Amino acid sequence: MATNERIDHLERLLEVVRGLTTAPDLPTFLQTIISEATELTNSELASILEYDEDASELRFLAMQWFERDLLRPMGVPLEGSAAGWVFRKGQPLIIQDVHADQRHFKVVDRMTNHLTQSLVAVPLMVRGHVVGVLEALNKKDDAHYTEEDLTILETLGALAAQAMENVDLARKVRVSKIELAELERLKSDFIAISSHELRTPLGLILGHATFLRELAGNQFSDQLDTIIRNATRLKEIVESLSDVDNLQNGSARVRGNKVSMTKIVEDVASSFRAEAEHRNVILRTECGDQPNYIHADQGKITIALSNLVKNAIQFTESGGHVTIQVSEDTGYVKVIVLDNGIGIPARDLPHIFERFYQVETHLTRRYGGMGLGLSVAKAMIELHGGRIWAESFGRGSTFTFLLPMTQRGNPDAPTTPFV
Repeated sequence: MATNERIDHLERLLEVVRGLTTAPDLPTFLQTIISEATELTNSELASILEYDEDASELRFLAMQWFERDLLRPMGVPLEGSAAGWVFRKGQPLIIQDVHADQRHFKVVDRMTNHLTQSLVAVPLMVRGHVVGVLEALNKKDDAHYTEEDLTILETLGALAAQAMENVDLARKVRVSKIELAELERLKSDFIAISSHELRTPLGLILGHATFLRELAGNQFSDQLDTIIRNATRLKEIVESLSDVDNLQNGSARVRGNKVSMTKIVEDVASSFRAEAEHRNVILRTECGDQPNYIHADQGKITIALSNLVKNAIQFTESGGHVTIQVSEDTGYVKVIVLDNGIGIPARDLPHIFERFYQVETHLTRRYGGMGLGLSVAKAMIELHGGRIWAESFGRGSTFTFLLPMTQRGNPDAPTTPFV
């Protein structure tokens, strides 16, 4: 091949490569492939076949326009065809005289009223697997196909295979998104139904059990305490589900007022002190002497911090400690909940704020929980324009969140609620 002709071929192949990212759709790009395959190998025709897994045969994916109606419904068997041989072997093939080779599938010639004399075909490979075949037929001027023709076809075939793979991956992504959306909808429905349907009967159980506990005296106190304790635990789960549902459906609203983060921390610590003592865990606060005012919905910030403290106490073994720290940090109030508990594996850290995420199965069985507390805490903090993150280095965990401070000045000055 002359140098000028070789340069021309390379330039045209480069244009096809550019087309891989600019072609409007797969059929258009594949038509470009077979057009270039025809011209660059000086052939009469070219076509692309893809494997039909359901039918276990090859189907025409791209061909000359005048053969489209005839070839599109036709299947090419893997046995008894040159294209099938290339597909099964994963090897290129040159047949200079198809009349002397039994691998030629003559049915196509009869259907198209076309006489095949010679052919060259290459497999379309994707990550080591054959997905189709690119072939060119009848080299003009009674010439023979050469290794140069084979190289050209292999280059074009690689581009065609990549384009087909891109489309297949895009299809799989779309399917996955649809499936994920459906799973998300089912999960949301479960949360909404559970939080709504469980609230009323659970309230009745708690109310009647508490009433009976006061009347029954000591004879049945242990049994009633068990009912009340477990019903209270279910109530907490339902409240978490309700919080998640409100956040998901957009009904959660932040009604902000100027509140003291220091007071919130002290109140939360006070509410968990009995549980910490029961677990032989030391719970302490380090708030300094500043009120650390923020503009926030006190109830929602209390829920967020309570979930973090409860989580820390739950995963801290007897004799351990949990500390809540509050400080100022360049226009923000920083709250840190740290413990010397069992810690969080590095692989789980990126996921612990996801809904229903459980760190490890054996820990879930031992410590309980549904994997909702941290996701609720994150949502509550982010509703206020804050940020939350977790760190763990072997033993112990540290949860930190930042909330914007109110402007300095009179802490009793009125503020505008936001929703």
